[in-house]
Amino acid sequence: MLEIPGWIPFHRLAVVFALVVALVALSLADRPGRVLATLRRRFLFGLPLGTLVSAGGILFVYLFVQGGFSSWYRPLVIPFRAWSYFYPLGMATAAFTHSSSGHLVGNLVGTLTLAPIAEYAWSHYPTRRGSTSFGSFRENPYARALVIFPAGVFIVGLFTSLFALGPVIGFSGVVFAFAGFALVTRPLTTVLAFVSGRVLSLFYNALQTPEVVATARPVFSTPWWAQIAIQGHAIGLLVGIILGVVVVHHRETDRPSALRSFTGVLLFAVSESLWAVYWFRGSDTFVLFQAIGFALVVALALVVALTVSASDRPLRDRAPTGSLLSTRRWQVGVAVLLVVTAALTGPAIPYNLFTAADEDLPGESVTVRDYDVTYAEDVPNGLTAAFEIELFGESTTTNTSGVIVKSERRGIWTTAVSTGRLAFAGESTVRVGGFGWQEQVTAVRDGFVVTGAGTAAYRVFLVSNGTSSLAYTTDPVRAEPVVAGRNISVVPTETGYDIAVSSDNRTVRGPMPTQNVSTTLAGVQFVREGEFVFAEYEKTRVRVAREETYQ
Repeated sequence: MLEIPGWIPFHRLAVVFALVVALVALSLADRPGRVLATLRRRFLFGLPLGTLVSAGGILFVYLFVQGGFSSWYRPLVIPFRAWSYFYPLGMATAAFTHSSSGHLVGNLVGTLTLAPIAEYAWSHYPTRRGSTSFGSFRENPYARALVIFPAGVFIVGLFTSLFALGPVIGFSGVVFAFAGFALVTRPLTTVLAFVSGRVLSLFYNALQTPEVVATARPVFSTPWWAQIAIQGHAIGLLVGIILGVVVVHHRETDRPSALRSFTGVLLFAVSESLWAVYWFRGSDTFVLFQAIGFALVVALALVVALTVSASDRPLRDRAPTGSLLSTRRWQVGVAVLLVVTAALTGPAIPYNLFTAADEDLPGESVTVRDYDVTYAEDVPNGLTAAFEIELFGESTTTNTSGVIVKSERRGIWTTAVSTGRLAFAGESTVRVGGFGWQEQVTAVRDGFVVTGAGTAAYRVFLVSNGTSSLAYTTDPVRAEPVVAGRNISVVPTETGYDIAVSSDNRTVRGPMPTQNVSTTLAGVQFVREGEFVFAEYEKTRVRVAREETYQ
């Protein structure tokens, strides 16, 4: 029987072989020369060089600025978010950094599939009548491909950081700008390219993990739509659409019909969940406004379709030059899109003019250079406590619980790990740092689930540079069972856990029993069997607590 040596990556080779065979077979069946000739009409050497430079740039930032080269799955994130206008580093880097490898790969796939369509419409060669290649810097194909297009990408990225609501991070705003520009020129091709991105993602995942073995297990997760920067995506898309409309109308090229534009924008907006308008209530509760979101994306698709297909005629023939009625019809649509963009970006200005609350963090904190890390529960969110706005029954001011990171110098205040996530995992590491350095603080939780109490008695420790400090303990938690008329509570302490037995205004405390040592308090004996703690009195035996276990 033929056996394949274990050192040969058979599954990965099969993925690559299948793709290569398909490409070769298609090149023999069709004439790739026609495709290459079409690409060379717009691309220098037939390659979307601006796209490749842009994608290479964000990969470089992830690997060498965020430390992804040494920690692919856990890069440094906190200092590179757009916290406020008073933290220029975050504003300058937010659009070009990412929160995880999956985040990076998703945006790279979007860039490689959507940006070439926008770059093709832009063209490395000048398309204006009377212009010639190399006639000026702006008409130089090398400059257009390697300088002007990447510079435009950087400017759009900076725009999405400056006017995004909240401490955003990621290149997705620029990816949506690519999509918006492409949807104006070739709406259905853009949707097809977007779908092809799923194929590219599957190819990457198949190479990275040829086999996936999964078992049923509990998972802690927030709603998928609560992890999307909808406002940042929307302003990126609108910027791309506005730029695309201006370029298309000034070049007087063929424009898609209103139906094709409407269909393309609507399909893309729905596929990319631009309808998922949401808000938050605390650290683990979110509200999705699904109906409003759907109505908004339909309205957006209609405005874009009417703007793209509108003629260059003025609103009124023979209107005096410079008057309002002399405005071109497509320019009216652009004005509407600009108003919508302003409505989306406007609220970000006062928001980003506020920095994080400067009150001291509650409890014991760990200091790492200019960062303070602590654990607290039900405290005002330092990012939203500076101002309060109420609308439709929702408020910007919320309380939060979890591992909190603060840097007064950088204006950073964030709940890096929520209480629910830490309770699920038992341990979580937070990375802090800046250009050229990073350190980590690990939060560790232990505790006991108290029978009938609906909550647990627990402690949270923070570990940094090999030193552990107690950051938080809950109040004593009383168990529901009453044994011989006595109430039983679990009491967290600095050194461990106690059992408290109360009756007739008298309380007796003793250490939590261990596996081989029992504890007797007020005539009640407490024994430990595995992770369970039992109270025994004469012939009565009830479970009063269970040690927490984590995933």
